[in-house]
Amino acid sequence: MATRSGGGRRGGSGAAAAASSMRIQGAADRARVCVGAIAGAQGIHGAVRIKPFTDRPEDVAAYGPVSDEAGGRRFVIDVREVRGGMVVAALDGVDDRNAAEALKGLRLYVARDALPAPDEDEYYHADLLGLAAGLADGTQVGTVRAILPAGATEVLEIARGPGVPDRDRSAGRDGNGTRRAGR
Repeated sequence: MATRSGGGRRGGSGAAAAASSMRIQGAADRARVCVGAIAGAQGIHGAVRIKPFTDRPEDVAAYGPVSDEAGGRRFVIDVREVRGGMVVAALDGVDDRNAAEALKGLRLYVARDALPAPDEDEYYHADLLGLAAGLADGTQVGTVRAILPAGATEVLEIARGPGVPDRDRSAGRDGNGTRRAGR
C-alpha cells in the first residue's frame, strides 16, 4: 500500500504507483503491496466494485494478477469502468452477484517487484508504515500508523510512543488536564 511520493505525488508518468492504504493491517508487508480492496458487488453478473489504492484507479489491474492477503486466491482483474473513484471490474472465476458479495472486504495484493522502482527522491507509502517518527531535534514521538489523504497533500498519522503526552487541543489542555500556555 503505497503511493510513490517525494517532491510531490507522481502523475502522468505512465508508471503509476500504489496509493495509501489508510489503516489497512498488513499494508506494510514488505514482499507484497495492497493495491485495493473489494467494496462490494456491482450488478448481477459477478462484477465487483474495488476501492483502489493506486494513483490512477484503473492501475489496480496494471501490475498483473492480484492475490488475497494469505496468497491463497489469485484473480485477474478486467477493469470495466471507473466511476466516482471506484473501479468496476470482473474477476476471473466470479460469475454471479453472490460470489461477488462474498468477496466484500477482500484486500488485493501484488508482489512488490511487480511495481516500478521509485525514483531517488520518491518512496512508497508502504515503506513509511511502521517507521519511527521524530522531530527535527531528534526527539522520537512514535511510529507512522497511517497516511491519510488531505486534499493536495497527505498527513501522517503517528502512533505516539511512551512519554508523549496526549493533547486536547479543543480544551487547551494536555492529557493530564493541565492548561497549556497561550490558552
